[in-house]
Order: sequence, then C-alpha cells, then structure tokens
Amino acid sequence: MNDFVRHLQRHDTALRVPRAGAVLFDDEAVHASAYLADPQRYALTALTPGILAPQRARLLLQLLLASRAGLGDAVRDTLARVTRVLALGLAPADVLTVLLAVRRRRANHKHVTRTALTVLLEHPRAAEIVAARRAVVQDCFEHALGRGTARAVLDAVRRGAAPRHRLLRSVPSAGTVASLVPLVYEHRAGTSLVPLPAAGGGLDLRTERPATVTATNRGDLAATLVHLLRGGPSDDLRPAVERYTDAAVAGLPRYEGTVALVLDDSASMRGYGEREWAVASQVAALRLVLERVCARLVVVPVGGSSSGSFSGFLTGGFGGATDLATGVLDALSGAEAPDIVVVASDGYENVYPGDLAWVTAALPGAGVRTPVVFCQATYGPADDLTLRRPAPALPQLPFWHTDDLAPLVLWLLSHVDGAAADRWIVAELRRRLSAFETVVEGASS
Repeated sequence: MNDFVRHLQRHDTALRVPRAGAVLFDDEAVHASAYLADPQRYALTALTPGILAPQRARLLLQLLLASRAGLGDAVRDTLARVTRVLALGLAPADVLTVLLAVRRRRANHKHVTRTALTVLLEHPRAAEIVAARRAVVQDCFEHALGRGTARAVLDAVRRGAAPRHRLLRSVPSAGTVASLVPLVYEHRAGTSLVPLPAAGGGLDLRTERPATVTATNRGDLAATLVHLLRGGPSDDLRPAVERYTDAAVAGLPRYEGTVALVLDDSASMRGYGEREWAVASQVAALRLVLERVCARLVVVPVGGSSSGSFSGFLTGGFGGATDLATGVLDALSGAEAPDIVVVASDGYENVYPGDLAWVTAALPGAGVRTPVVFCQATYGPADDLTLRRPAPALPQLPFWHTDDLAPLVLWLLSHVDGAAADRWIVAELRRRLSAFETVVEGASS
C-alpha cells in the first residue's frame, strides 16, 4: 500500500470524460488492484496528506464503480463515510466529472444514487453548482434515480406533494428538495458562464496560515521554542513547551516501533536577523512530537552538539558543519536497525556536498532496506529550495508550521513496511476521517 500512496502523491494526469469515447482513467488498473487488496484501507488512503486532487477524484470514482456486495458492515460504513467526505469536500468540478464517468460506465449501485443526491441536495454550494452546470447535474440526477423517477420527483415537487423516493427522506429538509430539484430542469440563459465554486472541504485539514510569516507566528509550539532558544525565561517557557507539545500530539496514536532522527544542529540552522532560530525551532518541535509518538526514538545529532539530549539542543549546541551522510550511517549502525531514518534539516550540506545523495543511493546495493526520508524545515511556504536539496531522489516534504507536524508524522510512517506501521496509519486515518466529517458537515449545515 505504501507504493500506492506514493503513486497518489506523484501521478497527476487529469481524469477526463470526453463527449465521445472511453473515460480517460489511465491508472485504473492500479486503483482496482489496490481496492481489491483492501477496500477499507483503499478508502482511508484518500485522507492521507499530499494526495493530489486528480487522484482523490479517481479514488472517489473507484469507490462508486465497485460493488459493495459481500463486504462486512464495518467496511461498508467506512466506505460510505469516506465517499460522503470526498463528494462534499472535493472541488465540484472534479465531483461532477466523477459522476459523469460513473454514468458513462453505467454503474447503478445504491451508493451511486446516494452520492449524487448528496451532491445535489446537501452540498453547501449546491445552488451554484446547478446554476453553473445545469445540464450535467440533470444527467447525473436522472442517472442516479432513473429518468422516470427523477421526472416523477420533479412533478411531485411542482404539485407541492412529498416525493416518494426513499432516499429523499434522509435529506435534511423537504424545502431543500423543493428549492433545488426544479432548478435542475429550468434552463436560464447565460448559466454556462457561471463559474463553479472551488473546493471547500479542507481535505488536508490545513489550518489558516499567516499571510506574512514571522519567526513567532508559525504555531504556538514553534513560537515558544524560538523564545526559549533566544534566551527567554526557561522557568516560564519550558512548561509552555510541554503544554503545546501535548496539544500537537493530541489524539495521535502511539507508534510501537523505532525511528531514527538525524537532527541537523549545524550553524545554518540558527539563521540570522528576524529569522534567527525559526528553522531550528521547527526541527526541535518535530523531535518533541516524535518523542511522544514513538515507542523508541534514536536521535543522531549532526553539527554542533555531541549530546543527544534536548537540553543540549537548546543550550548552544549549534555551530558545526552539516554532514548529513555520516549521520545517516550512524543511525543505521546501531545494534537494532530502525524502522526508518528521518533526516530533519534546512537542506544546507557543506561537508562533501552531494554526499547524502551518494550514500543513500548506495544503501540498497549494500543490502540496507531501511527507508530514508528527508523532512525539510523552512521559514515559510515561499522559501527558495533550489540550493537546499542535498538528495533529490529521497522522499522529501517541507514543513514550517506547528500544524504541519501531525501530517508530517503520517507521511514519514507511510514509508515504513510492517504491521506496527500499518496499525498506526489506519488508526490515524480513522482519526482524520472523524475530523474531516466535522469540517465537511459543518460546511454543509
């Protein structure tokens, strides 16, 4: 499943439904295979951070095309919940494309009908969607209910009678049906020029971020660490660090495995001017989160400090050069091999530049199967990383805000094979599903 996740994060060709010809779903075999292997895990995978929008549309399409006959109640419930979240959270343009693809494939499952009605009658921007794509919505509505039933629903609404279709009974209000269904059949000039609304479901659970980034507005934990690193009153700040760390890991499952963290505490991590200690605070925050989440965290400092303690990291340990490759080799040389090696750095490598890339490329040939990932600490989302990619072939994810840390842990553990990682990922994705439902249902209420 890990290879499938990486496929979803990289393969960005669009799903297309041309007026004539087959649906253009170029990696359908990949999706069908992943679904057959584990339908529940397949559905939950849609909630992984960093999944590309065209791939989330494909995931929704596969969930609608596949029959759910023979699946257990728990699995069917998970698939229904994820399908609803995607239908209400994806960009309406993508959802309509998926519904047209389902119509083209003549899939007539009950969950297809339920999803089409959810988009038409429960989406918070349903009236705008109908106004922008009335003909498409009509096609999808009639495919879901059948043309005769759809027209009977319209006739009942116009007569002021209650529609008899059983799925319409679960719609929040009869007024919704009465107001939206007639719009599907009312042609109005110029509606083709109305733009579709953008996605509003927050499927990556991204919190509001500051328009102008400073060293102290990138999350409470990072801000407190900046003050501590700058010499603030430790008796006041250290308890605050504990509280904000608790908040950052709240709800995260416990990972019963071993993670090695190659921690860059070289001179460049300190920064200067208004950026002083900003990047270092993010790496320190990642370490604190991993210490809480992981049953065993092995820290390998690279650069200034020879101490593995967090107190050493905060008391002048910075100042040396960056030798990330040696840190990776040290992390792999222990008596017990870690499940994954995580390199946390700003990306400046000034001891034999390119050494990290060469060493990590050579590891498989030496029989080392432990995955190595690169977590890149940045000041903000606009940082220029051109000269800060010491190993471009490594899986790499930047982070700059405290709220990036939980998705970052999910991302890095998604590179680990084994039962412990699988249990952690499923538990975390279920937690995220509940959070997504809160966001989506709040937007549609």
